[in-house]
Amino acid sequence: MPPFASFATLALSLLLLLLLPPSSVQSSPAPLPSPSLLGRRAVVTGGTKGIGRGVVRELLSCGCAVLTCSRTAADLAELERDMHKEFPGCDLGTVPADVATPAGRAALLAAASELSPQLDVLVNNVGTNIRKPTLGYEPAEVRALLDANLLSCLHLSQALHPLLKAAGRSSIVNVGSVAGVTCIKTGAVYAMTKAAMNQLTGTLCCEWAADGVRVNCVCPWYINTPLARQVLKNRKYKKRVLDRTPMGRVGEVEEVAALVAFLAGDRASYISGQVISVDGGFTRNGALYDQ
Repeated sequence: MPPFASFATLALSLLLLLLLPPSSVQSSPAPLPSPSLLGRRAVVTGGTKGIGRGVVRELLSCGCAVLTCSRTAADLAELERDMHKEFPGCDLGTVPADVATPAGRAALLAAASELSPQLDVLVNNVGTNIRKPTLGYEPAEVRALLDANLLSCLHLSQALHPLLKAAGRSSIVNVGSVAGVTCIKTGAVYAMTKAAMNQLTGTLCCEWAADGVRVNCVCPWYINTPLARQVLKNRKYKKRVLDRTPMGRVGEVEEVAALVAFLAGDRASYISGQVISVDGGFTRNGALYDQ
């Protein structure tokens, strides 16, 4: 073919690309399917309030069967009523249990084992705080925070490991805090339990990868929960929080729950051992970036 003919053909092709609508030139990629955990089973500790409730709701919306616990039977009944109303036919089980205690952990383990010999997802969400200066902590208070925030996570992960391993591909998501990443006024004991959770996350990731168990940690900053709203009633303090947060707002429960659900599923199949802050940029903000 003469050179000018090749040039003419190329010019015509380019003109067609410019004139034709994009849909007629190249079809749009098919949208990604909604995150799905259909057929999976999850245990979520502390699932009746705040972030835990949001995680239960998010997992149910993805088709996951969920078993959760709380110290208060009335809160569990309310959760069941609300979730079944929003997701008719959803698979939600509840257990009255305080997982800060051996008896509570045993009750949750028994319930999970009775439902299935396999477990796909464990969300260690339970946590509490006693906010005071370091010199003011009594030994019993320190022990209570260790039991609820850290040892419940460790011992439940140990107890449920056989079920997680049996699933072949499973995920543990620990709910930590930015207090375990940087230094804020949450109190020393709370902060050290959350920092230890970060290290536990990495260690379990390395130990249990061969068993098909991924382990990650999600670390929220202030999230729009009833507990946080009580703290942020102090307008002066709220302004300080927002000034130190590049995005200039607190987070929403759904923003944390969505990350938990992502880490629980197959889309995160090569993500393990990570500590991910959900904080609007707070932990990356240096002193020169005050609003």
